[in-house]
Amino acid sequence: MMNQSSPSSSRQALYYPFHLCHELTLTRLLDSYASVHFRDYMALQLTPFTGTMAYADRMGGYHEALFKAGRIVQGYNVSGPLNEETIAAVNRDLADPAWRAEFHRALREDRRFQRGLFDLSHGIRIGNKLVPGPAALLRLIEAERASHFWTFGELQRFSGSLSSLEESYSYEYGLALVKTSASLAYTIRLARKHGLEAVTDSEPHFRLLTRTCDRDGIALSNQWLSREGY
Repeated sequence: MMNQSSPSSSRQALYYPFHLCHELTLTRLLDSYASVHFRDYMALQLTPFTGTMAYADRMGGYHEALFKAGRIVQGYNVSGPLNEETIAAVNRDLADPAWRAEFHRALREDRRFQRGLFDLSHGIRIGNKLVPGPAALLRLIEAERASHFWTFGELQRFSGSLSSLEESYSYEYGLALVKTSASLAYTIRLARKHGLEAVTDSEPHFRLLTRTCDRDGIALSNQWLSREGY
């Protein structure tokens, strides 16, 4: 059973970019922070007719005692259509060659980063075709995708006019870019609004958020917990 008592520190963490974290990561966070804040699952609405699905599970549902003790704080909604401020932040990331190169490297090399965006353990649907996960990944990490022009508006236009398998691969890659950038934009907004330290156990997301903050001159406490052995 995890210790429900708060550490002497009054620091509070916002875990990112996911809505759930590993049990060992949670233990390490609770050892350092008085409370750990979690967003809800992000369901991104691109247009009134396209988007991603949400899941109802929350960290507090797995750790009711910690939630009741205030060690876990949850309920931050990050679903629905993006507002103009978030769209502008996404477009800055997508236009940044350094950010794009870091994203592509992570998608090519980091299995956990891959799993956060695509279910590659089974066949995944690309357009109207069911493709084995490994084969789909090989197409998604093709080098030219790292420099393909994307904006949020371009992805919206793409979503309604997919006429080939190649266009469907491009769309899935663009959607992965936007989901990743939007999750980081929400991280910045929530952390600054509520006075929280952004903390992750995903090195690629830490590097991407660091790049965004450095490029845009955003002051934010951003911490990375290295995962070893789990």
